[in-house]
Amino acid sequence: MRIEKIETSRLYLRSFEKEDARFAIGIWNDPEMGEYLPDESMVEIDEQYLKLIEGLGDDADCCYLIAERKDRRERIGTCSFIPDKDGRTYDIAYCVHRKYWGNGYATEMAQSMIDYAKRQGAERITMRVNKENAASNRVAAKLGFEAVGEHSYKKRGTDLQFTDYLYELLL
Repeated sequence: MRIEKIETSRLYLRSFEKEDARFAIGIWNDPEMGEYLPDESMVEIDEQYLKLIEGLGDDADCCYLIAERKDRRERIGTCSFIPDKDGRTYDIAYCVHRKYWGNGYATEMAQSMIDYAKRQGAERITMRVNKENAASNRVAAKLGFEAVGEHSYKKRGTDLQFTDYLYELLL
């Protein structure tokens, strides 16, 4: 799913392109940056996985985005949203490169996706955050989300067990 670029005061959120795959993989597969993601950190990336990630911009159901700093046109993170069938609920996610942690970019990315969804007629935003991810739990609270449930899962390719909060924001 592709959309027009979303602009914030400091960022552009633009559709994912094939050339963004290695950047995204670098974040998602890093043991520290991807610690709270459900996928395992991979030491070696095979061609099949790379091709899969290169095609994310063409996904019909999920809108994968790259966040870029406006002043430098430098990629700082990834984010995505999935609208439900009737467009009333959007599920959002984000991941910021560690070089940019602590600068408010996660909040800015999430807020811009919320604003976009609202303009599309959404009535509800959901977000899943690992219970141990203090920074993202603070983002959820800052944006007015409320925890409405929990979900436990096993991190793929590992024996690690995690629990996420399901957050909800009514628009």
